Amino acid sequence: MSEIGLADNPVGEGRTLPPIEKPMRNAIADGPILRTLLSLAWPNIIANSAGTCVVIAETSYIGRLGIEALAAMALVFPLVILTMTMSGGAMGGGVASAIARALGAGDTERASTLAAHALLIALSFGATFMVGMLVFGPGLLETLGGRGTVLSHATAYLQIFFGGAMLPWLMNSMAGILRGTGNMKLPSFMILSSAMLQIVLGGTLSLSFGLGMRGVAAGALLAFSVSISVMGWYLFSGRARVRPKLRGLEISRAMFADILKVGAVACFSPLQSVLSIAIFTHMLAGFGTAVLAGYGIGARLEFMMTTVAFSVGMASVPMVGMAVGAERIARARRIAWTAGIASFVSVGALSTVIAFVPQLWVDIFTQDQSARAAGAHYLRIAAPMYAFIGLAISMYFSSQGAANVLGPVLAQTVRLIFIAAGGSYLLQHAATEGEFFMLAASSMVLLGTLTLASVMLTRWGPKPAAIALRPAVRLVSGSEAPPPARRAG
Repeated sequence: MSEIGLADNPVGEGRTLPPIEKPMRNAIADGPILRTLLSLAWPNIIANSAGTCVVIAETSYIGRLGIEALAAMALVFPLVILTMTMSGGAMGGGVASAIARALGAGDTERASTLAAHALLIALSFGATFMVGMLVFGPGLLETLGGRGTVLSHATAYLQIFFGGAMLPWLMNSMAGILRGTGNMKLPSFMILSSAMLQIVLGGTLSLSFGLGMRGVAAGALLAFSVSISVMGWYLFSGRARVRPKLRGLEISRAMFADILKVGAVACFSPLQSVLSIAIFTHMLAGFGTAVLAGYGIGARLEFMMTTVAFSVGMASVPMVGMAVGAERIARARRIAWTAGIASFVSVGALSTVIAFVPQLWVDIFTQDQSARAAGAHYLRIAAPMYAFIGLAISMYFSSQGAANVLGPVLAQTVRLIFIAAGGSYLLQHAATEGEFFMLAASSMVLLGTLTLASVMLTRWGPKPAAIALRPAVRLVSGSEAPPPARRAG
């Protein structure tokens, strides 16, 4: 029998070649792009809207603890967002991308092994965050401008939340595994349930039990534990398309590399984003508690608005990943552009409405007139530019699906430098708070534009060298394609 099983049935002897089995079609790999994207995005939008309810509820009952507690939350919020975006959007996206590309290539065994390695990565990163924040976190909060009661509140929250830092990492890794298979509904349902539980537990522990900021943090960790329990049961019971392979698992550098080449590089994006916010927060701290609290209220609207782009972008990861795994690069590109346009338009429309009527948002959180005025001022200037943040987020996720995220990360680097240099200039010239708000808005436009340009200029799919090294197409068993005929003479 020949190497490919065709020697007994050669071409040209009146026999037909056996039919080649076509890969199974599915909506993610083959369906209409916009319809499929929206069908995957809507569970994420609902779940992330629930996350927004948590933001509103937390800020509301933290406001009942006093303006110092509100300022403390603005101080610690970037560190919490760093943890959640690194574990969910960055490393979780890297996990989803690796699994989607494996499934797109038809390799379920590899996808299962990747899932097990993803859980090991989550535990390692969670432990690193726990130790790092418990040791260096209080000093970092003081460096950012925390003083007195504000610093005490922020430190109390930080110690509880980061004492359980492995929980959000493990939860978001499990969600990434499921999303890589195209299952958006279960992780979204768990985020929804967890959000409702977090509101109840956080409010009860902080206010009714008198635990203050510690109670808010403890409520979040308890809610994460419930999500981990349900998703873990679903994955290991074999109900998911991929089951993490733990029994007989051989640790593989190649598996870690497949996840980390996207996830580890992607982690620099939220890190730089949080550094940008931290630098900006530190600069605003000099204007007083009211301005800091007002900016914190405005920043939470940015978080709420960009969850729409986060939801659409996250839906694009398995679609782009499976298309790239199947070497359908043109389709992958169309998915990215569709997701980017949808994010830009939806985020821009919603945030512009709030810019015209900022009281709809600001008045939810505080009755302090100074903080309300500062929050409204920030939103009038910066809110319409959230559309560019939405565009950048969506393109970032699509790049994760294509396993080529360096461009969007470098765009964040430019934004960080822009804010640091621009803020330094404004401090030297005794600028007003409004000029600092203009700096923030300009940085959003810069980020969106550069991220879009980086995706347009980056090649997706196999490198030309890799394509050139493939063996020649075989025409018949055991024979290579004949060389081109030479010209006579």
